[in-house]
Amino acid sequence: MIDIHAHILPGMDDGARDVNEALDMARIAVLEGMTGLIATPHVAAGLYSREKWQILDAVAALNNLLIKEKIPLQLYPGAEYLLEPDIPQRLRSGEILTLNNGGKYLLVEFPFASVPVYAENVIFEIMLQGVTPIIAHPERNAELQKNPGRLAGLIHQGALAQVTLGSIAGLFGDKAKYAGINLVNQGLAHFLASDAHSPNNRPPLLKTLLKKMHQQLNTGMIELLTEQNPEHLIRGKPVKRVEPAEKTPKQKQAGRGLISRLVKKLRQTP
Repeated sequence: MIDIHAHILPGMDDGARDVNEALDMARIAVLEGMTGLIATPHVAAGLYSREKWQILDAVAALNNLLIKEKIPLQLYPGAEYLLEPDIPQRLRSGEILTLNNGGKYLLVEFPFASVPVYAENVIFEIMLQGVTPIIAHPERNAELQKNPGRLAGLIHQGALAQVTLGSIAGLFGDKAKYAGINLVNQGLAHFLASDAHSPNNRPPLLKTLLKKMHQQLNTGMIELLTEQNPEHLIRGKPVKRVEPAEKTPKQKQAGRGLISRLVKKLRQTP
């Protein structure tokens, strides 16, 4: 498995505080069955102003340390960007670090209370540059919890979505839990990741949480969201988008109706 969202770089943001915590997170990731992990420190104006080269250097340094410590985990470079109006311009200028520095996928997050009014325009402008935005943890966004049709519209526009397994396990409350389960089971999620921040409070757990939550998830989706799509992302290949017809009979009927109604409603909205 490859975890596409983890705050493992020491001292870079609100994730691992030092090298020892970063190494402990890496050890946990290996025990959880991960072979790779994308380091995604926060980047947000005025809060976490990390430069692309700083992240690349930090990933290289930690990879060397993992080899020295004989921890069989490959780190890939990335970042989690707060969706801001100037993201397309920064991407065009080469300032933005795409996932695995491959120029194909970009991890972005919304403020937790709302979806920015400029979200559709910014996502469209990012995609014009041949880069696909991946919306981090939409299940934790208050507006998307109330109106999943907004997320369906962004996905219909071409974006992807990453659900955090900790949300499904209830670590962020019932609203995030059930929103995350619904997104996975309705085909509106394309990745399951840890969004790990520490070896203790928010460790990089995938296998453990999947075992705990497997009865609430469409099990046919798990391999796709934790293995196949992350591998395609790393290689810069197209990520698979699941259509309702590929789900279980009960989910096919419910999912098809929901998504068609959402898309129809979005198209009718002025």
